[in-house]
Parts: sequence; C-alpha cells; structure tokens
Amino acid sequence: MVRPDSQLPDTKTRILDAAERLFMENGYAATSVRMITGAAGVPVALVNYHYGSKQGLMEAVYARALGNRGGSRVGYLDRLEAVAGGKPIAVDVLVDAFLSSALRLTRKDNISGEVFKQLIGRAFYEPGPGTEAFFPLEYREAVDRYRQAFMRALPHLTQDDVVWRMYFFVGIVAYAMAGKDVMRMTENYSLADAGDPEAVMARLRPFVVAGFQAPAGMPRGT
Repeated sequence: MVRPDSQLPDTKTRILDAAERLFMENGYAATSVRMITGAAGVPVALVNYHYGSKQGLMEAVYARALGNRGGSRVGYLDRLEAVAGGKPIAVDVLVDAFLSSALRLTRKDNISGEVFKQLIGRAFYEPGPGTEAFFPLEYREAVDRYRQAFMRALPHLTQDDVVWRMYFFVGIVAYAMAGKDVMRMTENYSLADAGDPEAVMARLRPFVVAGFQAPAGMPRGT
C-alpha cells in the first residue's frame, strides 16, 4: 500500500494540475488515470490512495475550480430559502438565482472560472467513446434542490411537468455555459450579444420564466 510521503501536498497538487489540464484537453472519458499519473510523474497507486478513482479525482478537480460552497448553485438557494422562511420562492427569483450562479462560475475574469467552463463543456458535451461521462455531485444536488423549490412555487404542476421544464432549462444553461454553438445560429445571424454571457443570460431569463409559468402539459392523445 502506498503511504503519503513528506511531499504529500505537492504530490496531490501535481496530480490535480495534471488531471485538470488533461480533462480540459481530452475530455473526461478519453483521459485515463495512467495518462494523468504519467503527466504528474507519480505512481498510479497514488491516485487511488488520495482520490479512490478517476471519478473521485474529477470531483476534486471540479471542486477546486468551483471554489467555496457559498458561490455554488446550492449556496445561492440556501440563502434564498433562509430568507423565505419556508414560503415558496417566486419562479423569476429562482430562475435569476440559477442564472446568476451559473454566470459567476463561468466568468473569465479568473482562471478557475475559465477552467470550470471548459470542464463542464468537455464533460457534458464531449464524453468520448462509449457511455462514460462525468456528472458532478454538486450539479446533481443543485438540480434536485431547485426541482423541489420549483415544485413549491408551482403547486399546480405535476412532478413530471416540473422535471421536464427543469430538463429544458438546465440543458439550455449548460449549453450556453459550455460555449458550444453547434447550431451556428449566432454566427449565421451575426447576433451582437453572442460573445457576452451576461447578455445571453438576460435574453434567456424571460423565456425560461414564461416556460415555467406556462399551463400544464396536455395529456397524450388529447
């Protein structure tokens, strides 16, 4: 069994640095643990010792790029719910909170924001061959917490209706965050705001709010 040495912090940092760079360059699925340890100059066993698995290592890279919990999507919601005191939070406030936290996480005015944006883009949209993909715990927790909040705000909707609307909403935001304009519409129509994330999110906001507040979906066959 590999034991930590006197340079444990430096070793862990080398592993994280190498993993971050390779995940950004190749995507999560296409990057192997051996590629990471080769770039870091450490034995494979050290990744297992410190992180347990490639998934654990990616979670650590993601967490470092994410920063403290107070700026995460769940952190924003925690503060809103504390102020609301158990009452439903308005749909437009929930949408604003999710969009604001997404913008903060992907701003280019710091290195971690750019890293976060690229990690999300590579992990969600370029998983590589097969079915292996990375879905961070923070992302899963945030989606479920917002699902609960939207259900309280929209009691006339079924859970299926809310989850479908969350699916469309989160998918659009992830698409915009990743900067992967595969449809090329912003280029084809020379949209002036295409390179401005805050302007894009501002245009997205009323569209999403209206979608959540739309009447319940019609049953199939009617």
